[in-house]
Amino acid sequence: MFINVNQRPHACRAFTLPEVSVGIAVSSIILIALLTFTSYAARSFAAMENYVDLEQRSQNALDTMTSEIRQTQCLTNFSTRTLSNGQTVTNSITFWDWDNANLSYVFTNDVLLRTKGGVDTMLLTNVDYLTFQLYQRNPKSNQWAQFDAGDIATCKLISISWICSRSILGSRINTESVQTAKIIIRKE
Repeated sequence: MFINVNQRPHACRAFTLPEVSVGIAVSSIILIALLTFTSYAARSFAAMENYVDLEQRSQNALDTMTSEIRQTQCLTNFSTRTLSNGQTVTNSITFWDWDNANLSYVFTNDVLLRTKGGVDTMLLTNVDYLTFQLYQRNPKSNQWAQFDAGDIATCKLISISWICSRSILGSRINTESVQTAKIIIRKE
């Protein structure tokens, strides 16, 4: 029997250097695309969760204020401050409540506080802007707008507006909640 020693019974099979290089390049591109998509999806889900939570807290605060202000007897005090751009905003408002106690809402240091009976309750945090506006109940002719209240005694309607926002991963982007409502004092 004759055996050829120069011929290998099984040839070695392996990847060549160009094949390995192409495989690594394609795998790298797929991995980078997957990491980019994962990062984008995580940021989007965080933004949605943040927005829903912020909107829910704003709505709860507005519902509480609407319910309580409608039941007050009258407005007793308000205070204002002037912003750097010259705009005047009301940042504190006090009512004589249905149970003959003071009910106050104060905007200070990015927080909206409710005070009744000496007890402070935080209604809302992360408030960028908040203002109360005082109006009379009667509307202007042929308009939906009301006349501005000249003083506390003529105030029958309170307009509340605020903007809240939060940061996502250190930057303030689209997670912003804007609330506006006009509330009539029903007792007067």
